[in-house]
Amino acid sequence: MKIWGDIPKVPGIYGSTGKISRYTKTGEVLSKKDELSISGTAKDFSIALKAVKQIPDVRQGRINEIVQKMERGEYSVKASEVAEKILEAFKDNKV
Repeated sequence: MKIWGDIPKVPGIYGSTGKISRYTKTGEVLSKKDELSISGTAKDFSIALKAVKQIPDVRQGRINEIVQKMERGEYSVKASEVAEKILEAFKDNKV
């Protein structure tokens, strides 16, 4: 990078630009309150989200049913069904 010897001229150029000779007072700025408007779609989404959050993550009744079957020795799973579910999960990129 080459630095030219004209650097002292730069402040002179900026200093010679027009000076502010007078100023005028403008009217006062009125403040405005912030407003928020929520669309109908956002309201619907909020209602749906609240409904989904109320649904339990685990179906406890189904779990209790399976546990009871296991305790009685009535619960059995076919290996072919397990293999099929595993293949479906890989096919759908869930795993």
